[in-house]
Amino acid sequence: MLEDYGWSEWLQRQFAPFAAQQLMPGRVTAQHRDRLDLITEAGEISAEIAGRLAFEARAGVLPCVGDWVAAQPPQAGGPALVRAVLERRTAFTRRGPLGELQVVAANADLAFVVLSLEGPPALRRLERYLAAAWASGAAPLVVLTKADLDPDPAGSAAAVRRAGAPAIVVSAATGEGLPAVREALAPGVTAVMVGASGAGKSTLANALLGETRLAVGEVRADDKRGRHTTTRRELILLPGGGLLLDTPGMRELTLDDAGEGLASAFDDIEALAAGCRFSDCAHEGEPGCAVRAALEAGALDAGRWRSFQKLRREVAHQAAQEDPLLREARRKRWIAIHKAGRARYRARERD
Repeated sequence: MLEDYGWSEWLQRQFAPFAAQQLMPGRVTAQHRDRLDLITEAGEISAEIAGRLAFEARAGVLPCVGDWVAAQPPQAGGPALVRAVLERRTAFTRRGPLGELQVVAANADLAFVVLSLEGPPALRRLERYLAAAWASGAAPLVVLTKADLDPDPAGSAAAVRRAGAPAIVVSAATGEGLPAVREALAPGVTAVMVGASGAGKSTLANALLGETRLAVGEVRADDKRGRHTTTRRELILLPGGGLLLDTPGMRELTLDDAGEGLASAFDDIEALAAGCRFSDCAHEGEPGCAVRAALEAGALDAGRWRSFQKLRREVAHQAAQEDPLLREARRKRWIAIHKAGRARYRARERD
């Protein structure tokens, strides 16, 4: 039973101390307001978070869909109690309403970055999702849906692959590409779906399930955007093995601690930067700058470069929000910039 959901020897070793406490392993398959659904060797059961775990947990440590947990078995008809969360291999995060870090999906092996081909692929959005996927630890795979609505799906796929990501062209209407997606989802492998509303995530899940289990919303004609129909976080076991993790929180991914993810998503730019004459090159006109040379020669797309700069600033901002030393350094830098600006203004006034 648990092997179907990804249980491994690595998890078994982690769980050993909890087994000695007569606790049982389980994986969170759904998340509700005040309870969790767990899959265990005894089947699916309802559970609550133990008061001590809820009290002691730091932000982002409470169990979420995809987590493996140690739980006290249900007693006298009551729910099981989750006492601990096992170490996560991967984690997708977002910011809560108060700025707190929340984990919305855990232990995904793959990230299905779902893009619709009902119009040109949104490459700038794709770059953001790829950076978040690499930062989470999951391997990204772009799934281009609604291929039957694209006059040149092969060309669209080529554009996506030039962004540095593997891509599969899929049509739920014709069945094109679905075998390749199923092949990626080997037994015990978990894939989380990432993408904008209306991209076709629920339709893709239903096609893989072979039944209409997830609600599908209409797409607006003016901007090709849809209303997000996923209302709860859920881990779904597919026929023949493999698991899909669907969660509404994946629309609001943050790039906290995503330096390595950004480097992986933009490895072509990182490779160019390594060829600059100066190791601290800012790529703003320094002599021997390989990045500027590639931009001028057309070897590096200007839109991709601007996207990289924008995401890099966001990562730096998030880091400064979390690290007091970085935050103080940024504050002093802006003070110096404003002082220099005022000095230039006074000098012009004197002239």
